[in-house]
Amino acid sequence: EYRSHFSIWSLMKAPLLIGCDIRNMDSDTLEILSNKEVIAVNQDPLGVQGKKIKKNADNTEVWAGPLTGNRTAVILWNRSGKSANLSVHWTDLGLSADTAVHVRDLWQHEDLSGGQRGSLSVRVESHAVKMYTFTR
Repeated sequence: EYRSHFSIWSLMKAPLLIGCDIRNMDSDTLEILSNKEVIAVNQDPLGVQGKKIKKNADNTEVWAGPLTGNRTAVILWNRSGKSANLSVHWTDLGLSADTAVHVRDLWQHEDLSGGQRGSLSVRVESHAVKMYTFTR
C-alpha cells in the first residue's frame, strides 16, 4: 500500500515528506520514496492536481491528471482485497478513442508497446496501483 499512497500523493501534488527515520529506512521504502518518475509527476510545472475519474463497484478506481508536454498521469488503483482487471478508456480521459498514445509504466520504468489506442487494461494486485504517463 505504500506505493499506492505515494502514487496518489504525487498525482495530487501533495507535499512529499518523509515521515520515518531515514537512518533505519529499508530498501523497499527507499525505492518507493526515490522513484524519480513518480516524483516528476508531483513536481510537473503545470501544477494541476489529478482527480478520481472513475470508481467501480468492485472498489477499484481510475485517477488521472494533466501534465506538461501533452501528457497525462494515470493511476489504476485496486483498493479491494483481491486482484482485479482494471481498464482506462481514452474517452474517460477526454481523448478520442482513435488517439495513438505512448504509455510509460512509472513503477516498472518501462515503455509499453507504442501507439496504444482506445483503452489500456491490466491486472492489478490487491491494495496496489499501476501508474503511467500517457503521451499524445
